[in-house]
Amino acid sequence: MANKIKKVVLAYSGGLDTSIIIPWLKENYDNCEVIAVSGDVGQGTELDGLEEKAIKTGASKLYIEHLTEEFIRDYVFPTVQAGAIYENRYMLGTSFARPIIAKRIAEIALREGADAICHGCTGKGNDQVRFELAIKAFAPDMQIIAPWRIWNIKSRDEEIDYAEAHNIPLKINRETNYSKDKNIWHLSHEGLDLEDPANEPQYEKPGFLELGVSPLQAPDKPTYVTIHFEKGVPTAIDGKDMGPVEIVETLNKLGGENGIGLADLVENRLVGMKSRGVYETPGGAILYHAHEVLETITIDKETARVKQYLSIKFADIVYNGQWYTPLREAMSAFVTETQKTVTGDVKLKLYKGNIINAGVTSPYTLYDEEVATFDEDNVYNQADSAGFINLFGLPIKVRAKLEQKRNENK
Repeated sequence: MANKIKKVVLAYSGGLDTSIIIPWLKENYDNCEVIAVSGDVGQGTELDGLEEKAIKTGASKLYIEHLTEEFIRDYVFPTVQAGAIYENRYMLGTSFARPIIAKRIAEIALREGADAICHGCTGKGNDQVRFELAIKAFAPDMQIIAPWRIWNIKSRDEEIDYAEAHNIPLKINRETNYSKDKNIWHLSHEGLDLEDPANEPQYEKPGFLELGVSPLQAPDKPTYVTIHFEKGVPTAIDGKDMGPVEIVETLNKLGGENGIGLADLVENRLVGMKSRGVYETPGGAILYHAHEVLETITIDKETARVKQYLSIKFADIVYNGQWYTPLREAMSAFVTETQKTVTGDVKLKLYKGNIINAGVTSPYTLYDEEVATFDEDNVYNQADSAGFINLFGLPIKVRAKLEQKRNENK
């Protein structure tokens, strides 16, 4: 098989895995051409110097694809609209970034006439599934190379050994070698002391958190923020219109400063095992909360119930890498329909890791103060409730009476 592969497109982050994969591919596939592709979804400084590094380690060229706005607009916001959070805690930061990156990699591989696409995902993780399902959707005949499933390297320490032997510069060391994934939406931490769920995350330790501070280190004074939504999409903060990227960046700053959006959880991976991760999602936590608050006054009860049921499945779909499927598209169509009236303003108070409701308004509100009031009103006849209770409670009453009769006849 090696002599058939002359050109490989590599999903390249410049991290430990993909840094050593370039020379490994050339060693094991007859000095094949390696074209590196990095998807910019808001990693920030992680992309600095990437082209020079990729070329020095053997790539023929590097594509840096700027995908951040599309990522937020077409993947993140639709997921927030769905209210989809995996296992009640994980706001899917890595999960919905993989499909857009893999889609672009597949497009470049086809354009370049590549023989294979390579990724650095481990055989234990979810990302291998997310990447490969997206590749199958856009390049179904493309061969996929996953080194972690076939090479002799067994650990991150051995990866570092390989890198040092091949003079590949790394930004990490063995002692602080957390496995991290960063984009504009979140930062994940896995590995080292976090592998034992008994260990408390070192939130107050300098350098552990990157997007914000621990709630213990947050200011003693609360921060107020008002978010405006149009049809379920955030469009302004504190009265200032903003695009998708600026919205998330602004809320990341406000949330990070106030210790918002930290999640420590043991999640059920798609591949069958449980894993422990710590996630920073400051802006995302605010957006999910604000959107949910606005829906409480703009969506009717039965629609809200069905949407809540489906949100669990939507989160599973995103987590499992099934973005490019008919089911996800159909569910998104349902979600879009529910968002027609989700327009309005949500005011929140951010304080030491807490998001506190501070008011919500909408031109499409279903909340009628005259109906809901405890004071005198002219629109609700309280006597009507007696008949309602009699009918609503009829099955309970009938069952009790029949049970009485049976007991009497014993």
